Amino acid sequence: MSYILAIDQGTTSSRAIVFDADMRPQGSAQEEFAQHFPRSGWVEHAPEDLWQTVLRSCEGALRAAGISAQALAGIGITNQRETTLLWDRATGEPLYNAIVWQDRRTSDACAALKEAGHEALIRAKTGLLLDPYFSGTKLAWLLDSVEGARARAEAGELAFGTVDSWLVWNLTGGRVHATDATNASRTLLYDIHAGEWNEEICTLLGVPMSLLPEVKDCSALFGTTDVLGATVPILGIAGDQQ
Repeated sequence: MSYILAIDQGTTSSRAIVFDADMRPQGSAQEEFAQHFPRSGWVEHAPEDLWQTVLRSCEGALRAAGISAQALAGIGITNQRETTLLWDRATGEPLYNAIVWQDRRTSDACAALKEAGHEALIRAKTGLLLDPYFSGTKLAWLLDSVEGARARAEAGELAFGTVDSWLVWNLTGGRVHATDATNASRTLLYDIHAGEWNEEICTLLGVPMSLLPEVKDCSALFGTTDVLGATVPILGIAGDQQ
């Protein structure tokens, strides 16, 4: 087990690279996927496209390197940040397309929160400005706009995640709902000083905390995956092409 598989899930494509013990690339694969623009200023991805292009890229990188998954010491993930997904905990089915970091549909909601004087709290706790770029208002939009989503979220039936969480969920067969600090810190919901989700902000945005993934360090065990033909640990996550 002397190789590392690095997953890079980006905004327009997914890529995987196999590195050897000396960190030399031994094989890679990449696949683009569709961008969806249902309205002006709206940008979406099909969640299954994100997962399937990652899976096929991983398989392709292993083939290119001439190794099997049994040779992997671990998997690391880097991903487009802020992109927001909501799915069913029981089935893994997404309730809606992924809302991409570029999406501006919550501009009015952010303006209203600013007008009400909430930006100082959010900036103090999260280090971020009130902007549609971040995940929090995207998640609030999903809960308010997808029929039945809020009631199901409050009943504990749904899971929220950025792309890293979605990939870990699928890689582990739904056993692990987790993210890392670099992704959590871009959601607008995470207190960067306390190192935990902020209940006051979640309440302000109408986000049930039961939706949220466990936050781990960038270098941590995020469970194991069997989807590549052997049991391999997921050992690192870092947002945005680190």
